[in-house]
Amino acid sequence: MDDPFLSPPYRFLALGNSYTIGTGVQAAGSWPWKLISLVRDAGVSVEDPRTIAQNGWTSADLIKALDSTTCPGSFHLVSLQIGVNDQYDGVPVDKYRKHFGNLLERSLSFTASDPTRVIVLSIPDWSVTPFAKGRDQVQIRAEIERFNSINRHLTKTRGAHYVDITPLSRRVKESNALLAEDGLHFSGKMYQIWGETVLPVVLDRLNK
Repeated sequence: MDDPFLSPPYRFLALGNSYTIGTGVQAAGSWPWKLISLVRDAGVSVEDPRTIAQNGWTSADLIKALDSTTCPGSFHLVSLQIGVNDQYDGVPVDKYRKHFGNLLERSLSFTASDPTRVIVLSIPDWSVTPFAKGRDQVQIRAEIERFNSINRHLTKTRGAHYVDITPLSRRVKESNALLAEDGLHFSGKMYQIWGETVLPVVLDRLNK
């Protein structure tokens, strides 16, 4: 496997689901692309992001996708954001814990086992979106918080970076401009906020 850490342009792999690909916006409006644009604005040379994600994927789906994908090589940075569909589908928390741990280790393997190059984003809280009206919003929020407690604990135990964007996702209560037209996913404005939140971690890592 080629060592990517010698010099830029840097390589970034984004793993996840609909929030990673930016369902509801154009590809350039997703948060990984927003992040890359910000990194370039900071004068850092970085390739377009490589994304392995699909709308509706659970942690098990992402594992299957990685099992069937030729190893994409080594990366300076890998992001992982997964779990909202596990919560939506009623996946038991113990199963999610096992699957997330698997995906975290795979993420590490793409960075030559350097946990400081792995960034985990928390699960957004879709209970505050119009899509959740008529559902048990209190239960949805509680379940998301429980899933996030799992991915946060495993991430920090492993020494990777954890970026909590869940409070940011709740801003849709204040502005519809942060929502996509489907009333569930987010707009480019929200993904811009996520990119700006992740940016300091990325620049700190790439400048070392």
